[in-house]
Amino acid sequence: MLVHSYYEEDPRVRREAESLVAAGESVDVLALRQPGADLEGVVDGVRVRRLDVQRHQGAGLGTYAREYLSFIVRAGWAAVRLHRARRYHLVQVHSLPDALVFAALPLRLAGVPILLDLHEAMPEFFRSRFPRASNPIVHRLLLLQERLSIGAATRVLTVNDALRERLVALGVPSDKVAVVRNGPSLRRFDPAAHPRRAFMEDGCLRLVYAGALTPTYELDVLIDAVAGLAGARPDLPIRLDLYGRGDSEDRLRELVAARSLDGIVEFHGRIPVEAVPAAIAAADIGVAPTRRDRFTDISLSTKIFEYAAMDKPAVCSRLPLVESLLPEAMATAYPAGDAVALAGVLARLVDNPDGRRDAIRAMGAAVARVAWDAEVTRYLAIVDELIGS
Repeated sequence: MLVHSYYEEDPRVRREAESLVAAGESVDVLALRQPGADLEGVVDGVRVRRLDVQRHQGAGLGTYAREYLSFIVRAGWAAVRLHRARRYHLVQVHSLPDALVFAALPLRLAGVPILLDLHEAMPEFFRSRFPRASNPIVHRLLLLQERLSIGAATRVLTVNDALRERLVALGVPSDKVAVVRNGPSLRRFDPAAHPRRAFMEDGCLRLVYAGALTPTYELDVLIDAVAGLAGARPDLPIRLDLYGRGDSEDRLRELVAARSLDGIVEFHGRIPVEAVPAAIAAADIGVAPTRRDRFTDISLSTKIFEYAAMDKPAVCSRLPLVESLLPEAMATAYPAGDAVALAGVLARLVDNPDGRRDAIRAMGAAVARVAWDAEVTRYLAIVDELIGS
């Protein structure tokens, strides 16, 4: 597997790699190296080789381009060198970037199939994250690199039907693209494995967000909602725990200070995948605030499912895929960008125990429908088919 991320922090890559190991396969992962991390190690049976490239979140486009190019070149060289000793039967490439697939081309020419796992739509992602640099020419170039990347792959995975339909509409053969949904592992997100917290058992409303601190997630709206709720309900102690990192952190810290929320909003930094369930278990409500744009119109936050798997109410933005694929979440959804409405949803969950229990029960059934435990069979079948070919 080739992935431009820190392996320990990437839930989808870890789910797939660990599932392959559990099925008897031998898996090597080439990933980014965090400062101070070992160059090689074994994580839950998966051999992880960390290339000496780090992320530069919040940097300019030139820095991102150099980082991507450095990783593609290093990953390609490492894959060729390892293949001479390991004789791989399959290479799986995880986006972003889509062009990482070209690092595996030497193995493809040697007869090794490539499975390209498109976690996101890169052209829409670029337009969302870099609006000032986005223009029709850049968008067409990104569409071209997407098509070339897909053309270099044997098969393609993506995470939901909307993304698959987008690819088919762009001309990708429908039988080349399969959907393996991005649901949580119920073995990892098991509420029985952690101390159970009764709702507001210590008299404090504890909110949790576990994810990236980037503009895609409207954490500024969440902070404003917390400030509004705290002002309207001075008798209601509130705490918001933010687990993650990203280029929005400095601006969010400034907003917390401006809203006089020091001591109410806490930044904990990024935590390992293994620690996320415990952080959710210690809270009362999980929040997945997502800004609406063309990118998020075809995305569905896995945080919603992780909160629900841990028997917590999941509050989320009312986005197209939430409405069409996850109607159970609409009871605790709010219009994206509306801090007043978000505060109102939080207040209703505090004041209405029956509604809160109904929301948890409905979302529990939805999680069972999309959890990794239900998707892994499809994923392993695709891998077996490619290895057999």
